[in-house]
Amino acid sequence: MTLFEVWAPRARRVRVDVDGAVHALAADAGGWWRAELPAADGARYGFLLDDDPAVLPDPRSPRQPDGVHGRSAVHALDVGRWSDSGWTGRPLAGSVLYELHIGTFTPEGTFDAAVGRLDHLVELGVTTVEVMPVNAFNGVHNWGYDGVLWYAVHEPYGGPDGLQRFVDACHARGLAVALDVVYNHLGPSGNYLPRFGPYLSEGRNTWGQSVNLDGPGSDEVRRFVIGNALRWFEQFHIDALRLDAVHALADQRAIHLLEELAVATDSLAARLRRPLTLIAESDLNDPRLITPRAAGGYGLSGQWNDDLHHAVHTAVSGERQGYYADFGSMHCLAHTLRSGFFHAATYSSFRGRIHGRPLDTRVIPGSALLAYTCNHDQIGNRALGDRPSAYLSAGQLAVKAALVLLSAYTPMLFMGEEWGARTPFQFFTSHPEPELAAAVAQGRREEFAAHGWPAGEVPDPQDPATFERSRLDWSELSRPEHARLLGCYRALLALRRGHADLADPWLARVGVEFDEAQRWIVVRRNRILLACNLSETPVVVPCAGKVLLAWDEVEQNVTGTTLPGHCFAVLETVSEPAGSAW
Repeated sequence: MTLFEVWAPRARRVRVDVDGAVHALAADAGGWWRAELPAADGARYGFLLDDDPAVLPDPRSPRQPDGVHGRSAVHALDVGRWSDSGWTGRPLAGSVLYELHIGTFTPEGTFDAAVGRLDHLVELGVTTVEVMPVNAFNGVHNWGYDGVLWYAVHEPYGGPDGLQRFVDACHARGLAVALDVVYNHLGPSGNYLPRFGPYLSEGRNTWGQSVNLDGPGSDEVRRFVIGNALRWFEQFHIDALRLDAVHALADQRAIHLLEELAVATDSLAARLRRPLTLIAESDLNDPRLITPRAAGGYGLSGQWNDDLHHAVHTAVSGERQGYYADFGSMHCLAHTLRSGFFHAATYSSFRGRIHGRPLDTRVIPGSALLAYTCNHDQIGNRALGDRPSAYLSAGQLAVKAALVLLSAYTPMLFMGEEWGARTPFQFFTSHPEPELAAAVAQGRREEFAAHGWPAGEVPDPQDPATFERSRLDWSELSRPEHARLLGCYRALLALRRGHADLADPWLARVGVEFDEAQRWIVVRRNRILLACNLSETPVVVPCAGKVLLAWDEVEQNVTGTTLPGHCFAVLETVSEPAGSAW
């Protein structure tokens, strides 16, 4: 027997159609309708509300083999397929994350094909694979942030069974799995939730109507969200969730959804006896997200740190447009490497107001902040989706990598950056509805026209070629320039893994010296020094020691270490240099 149940508090009558046979459901006082019926695995079903003849997919559909507008399918994971009974998980501290998009990571664009590249990640030094959203969305391919059936796994990737095989294969290689999830909005096509109940509010955010987290009927909506998160952890053995754009979660309750989710996650972790991690993406620079609940925070494990990305990127590349305007100085880079946020109750010219709040480095370790040279947003939301490798030299890419991978923060790579991939990662969609497809393409052109980009240069998200261009080209690994950069990434991560000084997450023990005019910076991690020259010409930095790794050949004498242009060196010292400001 299979339990069919759905929350439809406004309906007077609810029925379920199972393979063409219609059955009435019984209601309870909470607006839930239920019935136990015989149904085989794979049976197609959907719900009928009142007298509407439309058969709607299950809001908690476990599988959508015929797309988001089709009927749901009865499905349960085969627990006998798991081989990870010995997996004990990984905490965020000490991790190295690798963000990837299943559809473009391999030519095949499936979970099973991605398994074939996992050994590359192990050899690189990655510990956690972060997968961009895989919940069911309309169309064949997009970034995944237009999902409408949060409990189902996108079929073209391999569906729920494919995700199970992928997670199991990761765990067999010692890799944890983080999954990107979106709870701040639903996609524009295939969202039937409002027909069932008050899932959406009247408010709107950048992407559409807000999810109803604090209005009438929101208790069940919050359970819908939290239940989804816990399902990934428990049923799919996921280790971490990356929570998309939590600043767009409209919640005025005394106990915020994020805190409630953190409490539920910690309880499940205790029961499963393995660490479960929640990582927020936030535009707020608000430390409350990662402040322990005992200290008045929400108690999430970590959050992305865009400020460090901006500080590193602008200092190396020289770009200063848009939200980069306040970044680019060596002072900004040094401050962000030591303090977490650059905008921390300081004025943001891009926003035209004071932004952020200081991080209490006595309470929050640097490992709670994720650092990266690029990610899907910072590449894909450029007009051309061009990677840093398209406009920076190999030395500049290496300097960026060293600043991030040897920082006190938890590093994250974006797929292909480790070899300086030249394929772009562009914004792509495959909306079947012509009017929606046209609106998305036009909106993209208008967005970048405001920044001076000619409309003809902005790739059409609906053009299949836009998607195809965004696939990684693994053959690049055989070329010397790519192989050299890959070797540098592997060596940097090996240093991070092999030296206790580089594992220290406490920002108060990070020292930084720099010269604004000559554009060099030295980061001290106890006895390990990272010296970087961000200029084109050689400079002498006032430190020396045993050279553990360098991008180009460096020279040392009594005055310090001479670094060629766009070069870094990792030095090991016995003690702090005399006269140091540290």
